[in-house]
Amino acid sequence: MRRVVLALLLCAGLACAADQPYPDTRLLQAGVGPSGSDTGVPVQKRPKVALVLSGGGARGFAHVGVLRALQEMRIPVDIVVGTSMGSVIGGAWAAGASVKDLERMAATTDWDSVVADRPARDELHFRRRDEDIQIPSRIEFGITRNGVLGPPGAASNAALEMALQRLLPRGTRDLPVSQLPLPFRSVASDLLTGELVVLDNTPLFQTIRASLAVPGVFAPVRIKDHLVVDGGLVRNLPVDMARAMGADIVIAVNVGTTLAPEKELGSALGVANQMLQILTEQNVQRSLSELRKDDILIAPKLDGITFLDFSTWDKAMAAGEAAARELAPRLAALALPERDYIGMESLRLAAPVDSDRPVKLAKVQIQGTREVNPEVLEKQSGLEPGKPTTREQVRQAAMALYGRGDMARVETDIDDVDGERTVTIRTTEAEWARSRMRVGLELASDFRDSNNFAIKVMHVLSALNSWGGELRTEGRLGNERGLGVQWWQPLGAGSQWFVMPSAQVGRIAGDIFQKEQRMARVAYSTRAASIALGRQFGNWGELSVGVTRQANSVRRLIPQDPTLPVERVYDSKSFARFRVDTLDSLAFPTRGTLITIGREQTPGSGRGVGTGGVNWGATALQAFAWNDWAGHVSLEWAKAQAGASPVTLGGFLRLSGTPTDSIQEPTILLGRLVLARRIASLPSAFGGNMRAGFSLETGGGFDRGVSATGRALKQAGSAFLSVETRFGPLFLGAGATRDGEQTLYLFLGPIW
Repeated sequence: MRRVVLALLLCAGLACAADQPYPDTRLLQAGVGPSGSDTGVPVQKRPKVALVLSGGGARGFAHVGVLRALQEMRIPVDIVVGTSMGSVIGGAWAAGASVKDLERMAATTDWDSVVADRPARDELHFRRRDEDIQIPSRIEFGITRNGVLGPPGAASNAALEMALQRLLPRGTRDLPVSQLPLPFRSVASDLLTGELVVLDNTPLFQTIRASLAVPGVFAPVRIKDHLVVDGGLVRNLPVDMARAMGADIVIAVNVGTTLAPEKELGSALGVANQMLQILTEQNVQRSLSELRKDDILIAPKLDGITFLDFSTWDKAMAAGEAAARELAPRLAALALPERDYIGMESLRLAAPVDSDRPVKLAKVQIQGTREVNPEVLEKQSGLEPGKPTTREQVRQAAMALYGRGDMARVETDIDDVDGERTVTIRTTEAEWARSRMRVGLELASDFRDSNNFAIKVMHVLSALNSWGGELRTEGRLGNERGLGVQWWQPLGAGSQWFVMPSAQVGRIAGDIFQKEQRMARVAYSTRAASIALGRQFGNWGELSVGVTRQANSVRRLIPQDPTLPVERVYDSKSFARFRVDTLDSLAFPTRGTLITIGREQTPGSGRGVGTGGVNWGATALQAFAWNDWAGHVSLEWAKAQAGASPVTLGGFLRLSGTPTDSIQEPTILLGRLVLARRIASLPSAFGGNMRAGFSLETGGGFDRGVSATGRALKQAGSAFLSVETRFGPLFLGAGATRDGEQTLYLFLGPIW
């Protein structure tokens, strides 16, 4: 389909005949018409234009804005040369990516995860996503025989490589840069000799990955017997390379970070970073001195945008576009007629022949494991010997294994011999991740009667046996106290089927409401044990069924009455639950779905006052994004045959403005729209985006035999400020109902 559209555009722009081939850009330069005949107009040969894009980390997103402006002004680009982030943008552009493709990459990539070398959430194993829901904190560390270990301070490769793979047009990842539609070169620095390494015939993906190996941020890469890092150390603005490739005119875009003032050099890290910037700035000045009078220098104003400030990609793009448009009078002299420019763009955008044909998979080899059984990894990779397999499927397998969360690096080698393919997967286990602890903090207050806090910890011990058993222990201290242990055991090496026994004890105090009026305060104590049989579906869903035996005691605290005995309930219940989780984030997801459908059945009264019955519950949430806005729509329903529903309403985003948990009825219904716009961002070391938003909510609780009509539903809403912290999303908001109830909220921790 893409080729058809391109052909139609080309014919419309060049008035070509049906049998006419794509024009040769050399003929266009010489003033020869698309048919091969002279146009009759004496046109001088068009100068060859090179676009040179510097490195600069997140500031390099300004290159996308420059490309947008050049495209609209119909400025031809015959050669692309880039360093570091300039290599990423320039390489993808030369391979046929559009400006919209580049913008989409910047907007949808979880750059905090890339810098911290964590997989994006929607690429994690389902168990790891469940941990996020239990404790949405990023405070995590390993407990080993050698002491406490934190996650690596610099990314290895995997998260970055997966982000780059999504950017490159299909079929271009392994294409040598010399075979791209647009001539492209990149540079790197030899880490051992300090010499310049020209990446002139390496595969495109390997080329841009090597040039982006920023020391201290991303790991070095080995290419052509060289251990290379970011090319900015030796040539951040490679004007000389563009000239060597035959450029007559150079359009140079410099987005390099300026030197920091003295007040920002108070730490060893600040001094070390300044030293790197001095080295980079010196070679940039040499490159600038090589520019000629006909060359054009574009220097976007990027004040306030730092090297790792990836969340400001839109501001950087706008600055790049503005800087290019300021030079429109000079650039206009290079502009092509519309039909000629369409011809050049058609050649650049033409999809390459996709050589990634499936080949029969003969063997899968797993190397580098220590604690993890190789059979588990082979099964979880999804690669099956005997079946035709593409290179893309091999890359997807590596992503699946990296999503386990306990691999520091996953590399693949493909060897095709006599029509059969052998895949070698080399893994490096993360030393800190096998026995890891996560710490979370929860705060909630409506500045009235509801004030809660909790400190939560979770310890996960993985790869306990050859089938991949895992032990999870959770503790909670605060208004609610509890301890739980869960054993998750696959039924075979890498099997999707599992059995999961668990046990937990806990205590909590809560209020009893009737018709939204507080009637009493009681204390609950619970002991429970359960066992479940389940099956996972890829990394997106899970189905489980099981039984639970529990003992509960209830004691009234307010109003006190010493004559009332402690009520004790002993019962058993069966349950079934189906879950889907594909959200890319828990704070403010921009894509994905969250679905939970559950059923519990209690056969009847045991000892005490237990009452039999069936409870149903369902939640569906869909996330979306629009420019700087992120939001979700959700529906929630719960129904109990006996007693009140285990789900309550009231509190922030659950009919905001009403007292917390004040709606306790047999049937609960809630619908909600939440929208928030990004207004600022914190450095990745401290958190993430800051947003301002609002919610529209409707719902209510209904007694048995009462229909949930529109008139019976309450309407509510809220306005809030939110910031993503290391402990999870922090909200400060105000909520109100249509009936006039109002309150303020402070909320940190789990959401929805």
